[in-house]
Amino acid sequence: MSITATAQTNTGAGDKPMLLAVSYLRVSTREQAEPGGTEEGFSMRIHEALLAAGVTLVSATESIDQTPSGMLVHGIMSSIAEFYSRILATEVTKGQTQKVAQGGTPMRAPVGCLNVRCSDEHGREVRIVEVDPERAPLIRWAFETYAKGETSVTGLLRELTARGLTTVPTPKRPSKPLGKNTLYKLLTNPYYAGVIRYKGALHPGAHEPLIEPELFDQVQSLLKARNAHATRHVKYTHHLKGLLHCGTCGSRMLLDFATNPRGTTYAYFVCSGRAAKKTTCTRRAVPVQVAERLVEGSYRSITISEHGYRRPAADVDAAFDKRSASKDQEIADLTTHRSRLEAESDKLLAAHFADAIDLPTLKRHQDRIRAGLADINRRLAEHSEHHTSGRALLHDSLRLLTDAYRAYARSGDADRRLANQAFYTRLDITDDEQLRPRLAEPFATILRETHDSDSVDGKEPLREYDDSSHVVCSRKNTCVEPRGIEPLTSCLQSRRSTN
Repeated sequence: MSITATAQTNTGAGDKPMLLAVSYLRVSTREQAEPGGTEEGFSMRIHEALLAAGVTLVSATESIDQTPSGMLVHGIMSSIAEFYSRILATEVTKGQTQKVAQGGTPMRAPVGCLNVRCSDEHGREVRIVEVDPERAPLIRWAFETYAKGETSVTGLLRELTARGLTTVPTPKRPSKPLGKNTLYKLLTNPYYAGVIRYKGALHPGAHEPLIEPELFDQVQSLLKARNAHATRHVKYTHHLKGLLHCGTCGSRMLLDFATNPRGTTYAYFVCSGRAAKKTTCTRRAVPVQVAERLVEGSYRSITISEHGYRRPAADVDAAFDKRSASKDQEIADLTTHRSRLEAESDKLLAAHFADAIDLPTLKRHQDRIRAGLADINRRLAEHSEHHTSGRALLHDSLRLLTDAYRAYARSGDADRRLANQAFYTRLDITDDEQLRPRLAEPFATILRETHDSDSVDGKEPLREYDDSSHVVCSRKNTCVEPRGIEPLTSCLQSRRSTN
């Protein structure tokens, strides 16, 4: 619907017409004219606004004026235009949904891929996605580099900009370097692994993936780990950076460097509270080598033997088997109820086909049956997930504890960072240079139960820690020899005391 709106004119003292205002208003749908407005009284509000401005409506195709019949025509034409617009939107959404179901890309391809128009064997135009030969290698390099864990998103952005990665130019916008938010979205976009995210759901795509799904999952794990623990790599990288805390004031310990007059540089962890003078903490700096040795020693203290693994593993299986046996009757009742509801649904449908019940009655009973089946399936799925996933989680955690020290000692910086975040919730270094890590679950419960079972059996505990969440490690050497503090005498097979 096109409406031309012209303003009224006044005659001045010299009998010359003076134009007050002229505006042209083109309205196709209600949404275009007033986004977010209500439908009721829409046409009347337009008329009232135009009349208040002294504007007269003149239509070249319809009989639209300020008479009741003109207002009726205006309302009818506006409703028809709105109906057409909504039908068109529905068809577009339907087409996009069908395209996604077939593996197509319903949106603009991200950086590294190109939207291409071509013709099929029947001469019809087909829109496909192809790999961008200029930008795709840089996208692969970005994922592979970040997966190593040796750089941050900011550092990766600098490298990509230096290598010449830019956006794809359009008729309205020239190409430009990526921003930090754009790069973060790029790293979290499953499209590069062959999966399309559409309306929050994931669908397999027919386009060529740029990276392997395993590489994409590794990058997501690293991004989540760094975001969860707020670890940053701004200037220097170290696997303990952002994870250590001062045992005196609780402030985070920062990585710092000091250079002596001979030009030798030493790395230290310093208390951020003392450095920023936010606290009255007086703890001294901790050399990086000392912190690394303390953390590595903590893994030696939490590592359990193969015998220590077998017993809790058997206890876990016994506990889950006992729980499963107690739930067998409940599962059987749920399964029986589900079969009964499915049989009832089949009978209702057969009765409707035989004209025994009407359609409203059928729908009412189907809604009730559908809700009941959904609840039963949800409860069965929860039981299966808790039983299977819980058992697997505890077994995997136990197996990690049997090889914790050796795996940590042989790992690189990125894997050590992930290990520390998985095993511990906090790493505190006290003023006397002792490490007091707080174990994360389920490792804290596993070690506590192992310690308690060994105490009950009268065996020596495998490891020493003060409670379920603390492990004490120190870098200080033993000051007293195994023979004790008594002076040496001639009967001892060792050197006599000079005293």
